[in-house]
Amino acid sequence: MMKSSKTKGLFRPFEDLKTLLDDRSMRLKADTSALTPQTPMSEPNPDQDRAIFEAAMANVEKIPQNTCADLDSQNFVISPPHKTDASEALLDLEELVKTGKGFVVAHTAEYIEGTGYNVNRAVAKRLHSGEYAVQGHIDLHGQSVKGARTLFDRFIRESISSGKRMILIIHGRGLSSPADPVLKTNVIQWLTSGPWRKWVLAFASARLCDGGAGATYVLLRRRPVTKRLKRKKHL
Repeated sequence: MMKSSKTKGLFRPFEDLKTLLDDRSMRLKADTSALTPQTPMSEPNPDQDRAIFEAAMANVEKIPQNTCADLDSQNFVISPPHKTDASEALLDLEELVKTGKGFVVAHTAEYIEGTGYNVNRAVAKRLHSGEYAVQGHIDLHGQSVKGARTLFDRFIRESISSGKRMILIIHGRGLSSPADPVLKTNVIQWLTSGPWRKWVLAFASARLCDGGAGATYVLLRRRPVTKRLKRKKHL
């Protein structure tokens, strides 16, 4: 029984609290682990480590040293770098300036084509695309209009008499002319009017490799169109 230390006339409720707590508390054992000497680490044993490694690798097959992966047999898909419309246009323009690749004569204002009587316009397109082999050509560069006309007439006459069907007339683009290109304009006029128009099946600007807009392909008929033939078509 705990003794009370009350003094007469005074009320001291916590006076014996420490004694009460000491009687009801549990004593913890002292931690002596810090005083216990640690067991020293054992020295590494190479033989033991080797045995453990060999046991772990027991079912692994060794790959020959010179064996490489066959990359050609793999189906790799490499995505092209993302290009914007602007970057593609700049690349195409750079390629066009450097190599001329992508230049299409038919897409320019200098392109010309025409067909003779009762001829489908697709013939002129095929002519420009290079489906017919050139059998003869003439270069009118540096000629006056009068001199060019003389050479032109002689060339057409000889081509017809020798049975040539596909010819090339080089007249230049006329970039130095203050107005329309002189020789080019006259060549078109000679093909579409005058005595040779009845021999012309179709004509079109040449491909870039044959002079582009500075030259014209001409496809000749085997025989000329006559008024009699035209009347038969209408009957």
